[in-house]
Amino acid sequence: MPKLGPADVPEVKLDSAAAVVEASMTREQRRGLFEKPGTVVYAIVELTSKSYTGHAEGEEKPAQVKVRVTGCEVARNDEDAKALIDARRAMYRGRQIDGTFDEVGRGPIHPGNHLDELAATKPTEDELRDFKRRREQDRQDEFVR
Repeated sequence: MPKLGPADVPEVKLDSAAAVVEASMTREQRRGLFEKPGTVVYAIVELTSKSYTGHAEGEEKPAQVKVRVTGCEVARNDEDAKALIDARRAMYRGRQIDGTFDEVGRGPIHPGNHLDELAATKPTEDELRDFKRRREQDRQDEFVR
């Protein structure tokens, strides 16, 4: 992997694979995006670097890194969307204070205060496991009938 100098900042390109995003959206959200241009949905995404180009010794090409969305959850109601908007605003305020609009920076990018309250209203991992177990049991019971 090439080494970047302290002043080098690679350009980030988004990979075109969007299946993870599509899978996390409801049918209504996908239809809304198509039928009403300008529709906004809020999501938490996980980006993973997949490849890089440029910045080899003696090469004039600028450094680029390609990232892919490898995890995504889309807000499905107004309460979830508001929590994500609040978290985004909190992170933005941190970048303003740190003066890191052009870089990630070391700023206070911990929106936990906003998301902890939302997470408390959502199912726990144990509740999800129990739900999946009950659903599988219901399927088995129906097959036996």
